[in-house]
Amino acid sequence: MVEVEERGPDTLTREERKEYSVFWELLKIIPNLEDHIMSSSMQDVIAMAELIQKGASAARSDDTKSMKAAIIDWITPKGQALIPHIPRNAKTGRGFHHERTSALLCPAGYEWANSETKAKLHSSQLQVAGDQWPLFSYADYSYDVEDPWNSLLHSSLLVLAYRHIFTSPSSVDQVLKATQSGNACIHGM
Repeated sequence: MVEVEERGPDTLTREERKEYSVFWELLKIIPNLEDHIMSSSMQDVIAMAELIQKGASAARSDDTKSMKAAIIDWITPKGQALIPHIPRNAKTGRGFHHERTSALLCPAGYEWANSETKAKLHSSQLQVAGDQWPLFSYADYSYDVEDPWNSLLHSSLLVLAYRHIFTSPSSVDQVLKATQSGNACIHGM
């Protein structure tokens, strides 16, 4: 901190300014943190930083775990049920092993309606490369072959996932209600 005050905030890189800002927010949240840091050994300071990071990671993990159940609601068509049923608390039966989830995960540019494509994805004969966007990444799950960037990352499913993690799980509902912020928001992420 002394170094920043001596150098001046204008000399900091963008990343350093961000870290400095986060540090000041921590000082507001955790009483006497600055005193503890200044009077502790380097080893103790590292241990404190690890505990803070562990807490933030655990909170973020809680929100992503709850998304496993919530996503079932998001992908189920209104007034219908998923057949076969997908348990809200299990990973099995998802991915390319279920008609609905595999349709959403189908790489853009492939025809999910094609039975050969389905069979190859289900059996892992067709490997999905890291640079192939799944259909759920596009608005209305629709890929434009002529303009691959059109509507990319504009999917309503991505918006719901973002809101679930970075604002709060209850913010996904259309009706605004006063509830507790999500863990990511609480930790300034």
